[in-house]
Amino acid sequence: MGHLEKQLWQFSPIPNIEESNFNKILERFFNLRISGLVRENTQNALDGRLLGSEKPVVLTIKTGTVKTNDIPGINEIIERISCLKGRNSYTKEAIEHMQKKMHQDEVSYISFEDANTRGLTGAKNGQSFSKEDTWAIYAYNKGVHFEEEDEAVETSRGGSHGVGKIASNAASDLNLMYFANCDAEGNQHLGGTVQLIEHTYKEQSYRSSGYFTDIKRISENKTKFYPFENTFHEVFEKKTRGLKIIIPFLREEYNNEREIIKSVCDSFFISILQQKLEVVVNDKRITHDTIRGYVSSSEYYTQEISEMKDEFTPLYVSTYLDQDPRKIAISDGVRDYEFNLYFRYDEAIPKGRVAIIRTIGMKIEDKKIKGNVNKPFNAVLIGGAAEDAYLKSLENESHTELSFDHIKDPLLQKRAKKFINNLSRKIAEIIEEAIKKNNPTDGLMNTKDILYVVENEFKQELSDAMSTVLTNKGKSIVKAPTPIPKKKNDSKGEKKKNQNKPEAKPKKPVKRVKPEPQGNEINDQTTTKYVANPDIVERLIIGNKEVVRFNFKESKEISNEPICNISLSIIDGMGVEYSNEFRFEDNYSRVIDRTTGNVRAVQNNIIKEIAISDGVAQLELELKNNFNKALKYVYYVEV
Repeated sequence: MGHLEKQLWQFSPIPNIEESNFNKILERFFNLRISGLVRENTQNALDGRLLGSEKPVVLTIKTGTVKTNDIPGINEIIERISCLKGRNSYTKEAIEHMQKKMHQDEVSYISFEDANTRGLTGAKNGQSFSKEDTWAIYAYNKGVHFEEEDEAVETSRGGSHGVGKIASNAASDLNLMYFANCDAEGNQHLGGTVQLIEHTYKEQSYRSSGYFTDIKRISENKTKFYPFENTFHEVFEKKTRGLKIIIPFLREEYNNEREIIKSVCDSFFISILQQKLEVVVNDKRITHDTIRGYVSSSEYYTQEISEMKDEFTPLYVSTYLDQDPRKIAISDGVRDYEFNLYFRYDEAIPKGRVAIIRTIGMKIEDKKIKGNVNKPFNAVLIGGAAEDAYLKSLENESHTELSFDHIKDPLLQKRAKKFINNLSRKIAEIIEEAIKKNNPTDGLMNTKDILYVVENEFKQELSDAMSTVLTNKGKSIVKAPTPIPKKKNDSKGEKKKNQNKPEAKPKKPVKRVKPEPQGNEINDQTTTKYVANPDIVERLIIGNKEVVRFNFKESKEISNEPICNISLSIIDGMGVEYSNEFRFEDNYSRVIDRTTGNVRAVQNNIIKEIAISDGVAQLELELKNNFNKALKYVYYVEV
C-alpha cells in the first residue's frame, strides 16, 4: 500500500464529459439562504448528541476572515476552477463569478462547531462501507446519511434524505467546505468537499465533486481515500470531541449575524427551551434563559402583535410557554397519531399559523390551515416517537414542509394526503370552537370578535378578486387581476334558479386566455398564455428594486414547465385593464431572473425565458427614478 502523487484534493477521472451543469441541489439550498444553512448544520449537531447524556448540545457559530493562503489546498481548487468551461448561460455566469472571487488575499468564513456530541467515527478506516464508520459516510457519500442502530434514536434524528451536507457548499462562492473531526479517542482529522462541474484538467476529464483527502494504492488496480490528520491553520482546528464545519469564501448575503441568530430561534426555539441545545453566535449566547430576550427584542423581531404577518417566532415562544397543551388525535386512515397542541386565541393576531415540531425540537413549517390563515390564533404541535417517525417520512428534502408529493408508494401517498388534510380539519375545528367560546350567543353579546371574523372573511373574499402587494414601508396596496364585470339584475325566476346552483369552485391559479396580436406583434403558436390569479403573486419593493414571486405549485398547467415568459398590464382601482399604456423601458432599467441570476431580455413588454424551479419563478427588477410605485398590474404567463 503506497501514497500516490501528493495532492490534497482528489477528483475521480472519467473517460468523457457528459454532464455540464452544477449539482441542482446547490441551487435549492442557495435559495434557502441563511435559514437553510443554519438549519442543516444545527440539525446535524443535534443528531450527533452524546447518547445518554443530559447535557445540551452546544453549537458555536463564528464568522470572521482568513488569509486565502491558510486555506488547505486552495491553490489546487483555483487551478481546477481556472479550467472550467461553461456550456450554457447559467454555468458560464456561475464560473465567471467563481473566477472573480478566487483571487482575494483574505476571505470571509463561517464555522459551526459542536460540543457534547459524538463526532464522526472510523476516520482511520478511510473509505469504508461499514455502517459504524460515519466518517466515510459523511466524507465520501452523496445522498446518504448514517442510520442509528437504535431505532428510537434514528427516529428522532432530523436528517433523512442525505442531501443536507451540500447546504454548506452552497454558502461558499467557490462551493467549498471543510469539516474537522475529533473522535472519542482524540483523533483529529480534516476533510472537505467542493462542487464544480465535470471538467478537463491536464488533458484528463474528471467528475464534478472533489474531496479533500489523501489517496493510497491498495492493489495494482485499486485506490482508497484516507483522511488527513489535522495539522492545519487554527480556523480549521477541532481539538475537542465533535465536528466543526468551516465554509471559506462565504457568500456576502450569508455573512449576517442578526439573520443567523433569527434562523436559530426560528427553527430551534423548542430545542433551546427544552434545554437540548445552546447556540453561541460570535459572542451572543442563545439558551433556555436568554432566548426570550432575543425574541422579545425589536432588534430581531417585530414586537407589535398586529404586525406579525410573516414571522411568528415570538408568538410561538409565548404560546408554548404560557399555554397548557391539549391532546389531539390525527388519523391517516389506518392509525391515529397523538399530539400535544399548544393553542392560543388572541384577537390581536393577524395571521394564524401552526408550528409543526419534530421531537428533536426542530420546526418543520409554519403551517397554514385552509380557510383560517387570517384567524386570530397561534399554535405549536409536537408529538411522541411514533408521531415523529411519521412526520419525518412526510418532510420534503429541505425539512421545510409536510408533503406527500415525494412518496412513491400510492397507498402511502394516499394515507399521507389524508393525514395532512385531517390535521388541517382538526385544527380548524379547534379554531372554530375558540371563536364561538369568545363570542357567546346568549345574554349580552360581545360583538368585537364577531366583527373581527366577519371583517376577515370579507377581506378573504375580497382577496379572491384582489391580492395584497407588499411595499417597502410594510403597508399594503391592492391590485385587481382583471376588469370586474357589472352584474345584471336577476329576475325572480333567475334568482330562484340560482339558489339551486352548486357553490362556485375555487379559483384556479392560472386561467387560459385567448392570444390577441397587438400592433406588429406576431403570436407564437407554440405557446399558451394564462392570466395569473393574484393569490399566486407576491410583490415587494425595496429601495430601487422590485421583487416579484410567482408560486405556480398549484397550477398543473405551469408548475412542471422549465421556463415561462411573463408580461404585464396596468389596471386601475376599479380593475379596468389598460393593456397598451405600459412601457417596460420607461419604468425598469433591467430584469434579473433570481433563480438563475441571469439578466433577461424584454421584447414587446414580454420578459423572456424566466426559469421555473420547484414550481416557483422569481424576478428582480431595477426601478428607474421616475417609476410610479403605486402602479397596479395584472400578470400574464406564457408557456
